[in-house]
Amino acid sequence: MELVNRQDPYLREVLWFAVCCRALTLLLQALFNLLIPDHAADAFSPPRLSEPGLCDLLLEWLLGGLSHWDAEHFLFIAERGYLYEHNFAFFPAYPLSVRAVAEAALWPLQWLLRLRSRLLLSAVLLNSLCSVLAAAALYKLGCVVLRCRRVAFLAAILFCISPANVFMAAAYSESMFAFLAFSAMWQLEKGQSWLSGLLFSLASGVRANGLINAGFFIYSRSKCFALQLQVGSGLVRKLPPFWRQLLNLASSVILMCAGIFLPFVLFQYYAYLRFCAPGTGLQQSVPKPLLQLALDKGYRLAAMNRLKPPWCSQRFPVVYSYIQEAYWNVGFLRYFEFKQVPNFLLALPVTLLGSWAAWTYLTANPWYCLTLGLERRKNEEEQEEGKPGTGFCCPAVLVYVVHATVLLLFGVFCMHVQVLTRFLGSSTPILYWFSAHLLQEYEPLLWSEGTDNQTTAPLSEKSVLGNSLAASYEKGISENPVVRLLLNYRLNTPLTKCILGYFLSYWLLGLILHCNFLPWT
Repeated sequence: MELVNRQDPYLREVLWFAVCCRALTLLLQALFNLLIPDHAADAFSPPRLSEPGLCDLLLEWLLGGLSHWDAEHFLFIAERGYLYEHNFAFFPAYPLSVRAVAEAALWPLQWLLRLRSRLLLSAVLLNSLCSVLAAAALYKLGCVVLRCRRVAFLAAILFCISPANVFMAAAYSESMFAFLAFSAMWQLEKGQSWLSGLLFSLASGVRANGLINAGFFIYSRSKCFALQLQVGSGLVRKLPPFWRQLLNLASSVILMCAGIFLPFVLFQYYAYLRFCAPGTGLQQSVPKPLLQLALDKGYRLAAMNRLKPPWCSQRFPVVYSYIQEAYWNVGFLRYFEFKQVPNFLLALPVTLLGSWAAWTYLTANPWYCLTLGLERRKNEEEQEEGKPGTGFCCPAVLVYVVHATVLLLFGVFCMHVQVLTRFLGSSTPILYWFSAHLLQEYEPLLWSEGTDNQTTAPLSEKSVLGNSLAASYEKGISENPVVRLLLNYRLNTPLTKCILGYFLSYWLLGLILHCNFLPWT
């Protein structure tokens, strides 16, 4: 399998470090869950309908910290389906996958663990696998886009200690989404459009912001079309007629976007059948404790009292937008209140990092950004024959910067801003690429690693860093750049200390707060 090619020493180090970080995360959350008492939070907490056994209590003691906040929704959906209206804020691909693993791979444990415990264990195992594969996919994507293994390697290592690490481990959909999104971007960069479209489609079934990923395919096809119109006169005769190119562009974009939007549309249609079309056979019996919970908390059940919810009467009955507005008060500038200042401070580091990345790229490539990369440069043909631009400021990064900036602006102005760290940390590679770029440019401890290793060169033609890393494996010594920086923390530059401090402090802070039901959603 190309994603886990063991011939690449950089990839092997990424995989090993990702596994170690995931194991450390699970160990720390168990420790914090044991030592720090849970906060009495007003969060979704459905009653357990079966008595836990000894093994269930042991598993809850070890992994219970990973089932709080939104994780409770995902586990409930995996166990009971979409029973309450607000459950439809969480997309189905992840809970379906959790249920599938619990019923298939963990089926032999049904005599020891009740279903809810197997679902929690399934979620932890699935997220551990997805987070490791997401790190590998990010490395592969970085090699293709940045054309510099060193920066791609460092970025993937930073992803393993992401500030959103706790959400990659808990029963959230972030790990699966990151794996699917990064893999889809990588396949698109390699020219595998249909495989990329399939992965993007699966990602849109995991999280709503997966719909925005359609922009990658639209931009890719539009750029090819625009550049073809600007080819030299000698190549014009070899190209299809203009109308055929335009028809090909329109048809491919429409088909791919339809595939990406299909999971969302089907999910909204399912919600419409549940709540707006009684008598369709989709209603289910509700256990009395869950019915009582709905009455106590005001949760709306399907066709409860035969009253349809207000969104059923809308011209476009989309339950997702209604839930975000009605249950969580999500909307433009709705979070701009004085009492939310602490949450804005919590999101300040990722906001500054994302803004700095966009500004750095804009100032380095002003004309390229202004033309959106759709203008063929005079030396385009020469660059194709020679070495292309490398690193964070290379032309290929533009679409990723635009994508990250759109997500950042949307998150700041239209969302609960405290989720911005995990929102961006699982959706865009820019945070990791730019952090790696800053470390590589301004940290002298990393300069001794040698020159850049281009992905266009064969793997055997290693740079000094490549030879050093390969030799270190023979000696059993890790050449992990993050480990090197941490071991020489006193010698780090202030910028390096800020970046590593942000990543590691949010990793630990997230574990403490999330695992003990403190506000950190």
